[in-house]
Amino acid sequence: MSEETSEKLEIIYQDQWLVAVNKPSGLLVHRSMIDRNETRFALQIVRNQVGQHVYPLHRLDKPTSGVLLFALSPDIARLAGKQFEEGAVKKTYLAVVRGYAPESGEIDHPLKEELDKMTDRKARQNKPAQEAITTFERLATVELPLAIERYPSSRYSLVRVWPKTGRKHQIRRHMKHIAHPIIGDAKHGKGVHNRYFAEHFSAGRLLLACTEMELIHPVSNERLVLSAPLDDVFSDLMSRFGWADSLLRKSS
Repeated sequence: MSEETSEKLEIIYQDQWLVAVNKPSGLLVHRSMIDRNETRFALQIVRNQVGQHVYPLHRLDKPTSGVLLFALSPDIARLAGKQFEEGAVKKTYLAVVRGYAPESGEIDHPLKEELDKMTDRKARQNKPAQEAITTFERLATVELPLAIERYPSSRYSLVRVWPKTGRKHQIRRHMKHIAHPIIGDAKHGKGVHNRYFAEHFSAGRLLLACTEMELIHPVSNERLVLSAPLDDVFSDLMSRFGWADSLLRKSS
């Protein structure tokens, strides 16, 4: 049996209309010209796993882990997709960022669309910035006695984040905008911190995970809350930094 047909993802919810999985960091949702050499895709793995076509309702960046929801028919995809289009789906993320982030806040900073040179060659190049809003709260901090940059110690925060809009790389770009980039972000972060976490904590991934998604079930109309546990890399950092208890803190 080939790797493509034998690989399985953790299913966190399934009924006759929807299936949700815990997508690992480093896995594309579907085939993309951006990663032409990639051979593994969540869509194909889940399709093979459940034995039928699946239809992604949203996207997660390749390096981001967590809740990934699929519809099991085009009709359900249209029904559920409206909630995503209207911003009615509440997504909760955890991130490890550089520095001591503010206790809480809202980032209201419009974002210009990030265009890929290869896949967006025909896209309009001068589109105005789009509304982008992200709220967050700081759950915990740690100070390491290490001079990674010019300071004698290095500070980091665990933050819980809620994107109110769905722009490309919104959380990553917004955290950079307030000078607290996410650890492991090769494009918007700081390489020296990313390398330190990879080399000393075996944390070479983007430290951003969609841990919860809340929506109305498109058929039953009941509130549906999907939760995805953190992977071993993220969990090990929670223990190492003494942050495990902070995850029990209720959202403000």
